Amino acid sequence: MLGHSLIYLAIAALAGLTMALQGSMNSMLGKKIGILEASFIAHFSAALIFIILILLNIKKGNIEAWREAPWYLYLGGLLGVIITYTVIVSIPELGMAVATTAIVTAQVSTACVLDYLGAFGMEKVPFSWLKLVGIVFLALGVRLMLVK
Repeated sequence: MLGHSLIYLAIAALAGLTMALQGSMNSMLGKKIGILEASFIAHFSAALIFIILILLNIKKGNIEAWREAPWYLYLGGLLGVIITYTVIVSIPELGMAVATTAIVTAQVSTACVLDYLGAFGMEKVPFSWLKLVGIVFLALGVRLMLVK
C-alpha cells in the first residue's frame, strides 16, 4: 500500500513542480505580451495538446456521457482561466515563493473544506484540529515569506 501511495505522492509532487514552472513562465510571457494574451496562449496550446491526445485515443474515455454530468462540473475551464490570470498577475508582484506559498495555503484550506463536505460527490474526509494547526502554520509561512 505504501508503494501505491508513493507513486501518487510523486505524481502530486510533479504537479507542484510543473505548476511552479508554468506560473513563472506564464508570468514572464504576460510581462512581454500582456496578461490576457499570455493566458489565452496557455489555454489555447493546452487545448491543442488535448485535441491531439483525444484524436490519438491515448486513453479511451466516455465523451458520449457528457450530458450526464451536473452543469457545475463544467466550470473547471472558467476556474482554469481565473487560476492562470491570477497567477500571471500575482507572481511578478510577490515573487514565485510568496505567491506559491499563498496559493498553496488557499488551496489546502479550500481542499479541507471540500473534503469535509464531500463536495462534488467526493468521499467525506473528517476535519481535525491538527489540520487546523497545519493551515495556521501555512498561513504563518505566507507571512514569514513576506518579510524582507
